[in-house]
Amino acid sequence: MRENIGSMSSQSMALTDSMKPSDLSADKKGIKRKNWRNRLRFMWKNSSKSILLPKKNRSYRPSVDDVNQWAQSLDKLLGHKYGKAAFCIFLKSEFCEENIEFWTACEDFKTLTSPKDLVSKANTIYEEFIRSEAPKEINLDFNTKNAIEQSLNAPTATSFLAAQKKVYSLMENNSYPRFIHSELYKELCAVASGKSKVIKY
Repeated sequence: MRENIGSMSSQSMALTDSMKPSDLSADKKGIKRKNWRNRLRFMWKNSSKSILLPKKNRSYRPSVDDVNQWAQSLDKLLGHKYGKAAFCIFLKSEFCEENIEFWTACEDFKTLTSPKDLVSKANTIYEEFIRSEAPKEINLDFNTKNAIEQSLNAPTATSFLAAQKKVYSLMENNSYPRFIHSELYKELCAVASGKSKVIKY
């Protein structure tokens, strides 16, 4: 039995050693593509539940106009429910979704008015995204982090504004252009224009 296990292990190692970096990269890209396609198919399937439309049980798909506008600016992409959802799916496939999640948390935070709610939400955001070694720590400079820490006892609606602007700028200059040139966005355009009825595997 041990000899068999040893033989299998040797074969696995030999296979891995014989693979080129490009093979591993291609395999990883395939996994990422399958992940976002599965998420999009799920979003399409449940679209009628998430958006209320005049006709019952009629699923909503972004129009060609909608999808084209997403390429005009990050602001227009995030301002559209499906655009934002697609961008989130893309970021998850690249394992960098913490920026959009932080930005969304800040948008929610700015709607709060109760001092108690502000304190509670501010500390939640800090623990999740700001503090050193936070589960979803975002990349911020010392001064921005320090200003947030100083405001935690009596936060205001603008406590995270500077940090949110920095993260928005980071997404606008990095992940947003990658999204617009991604296979995911191309397939969204194809679905919206009617050239493809579903997101392909």
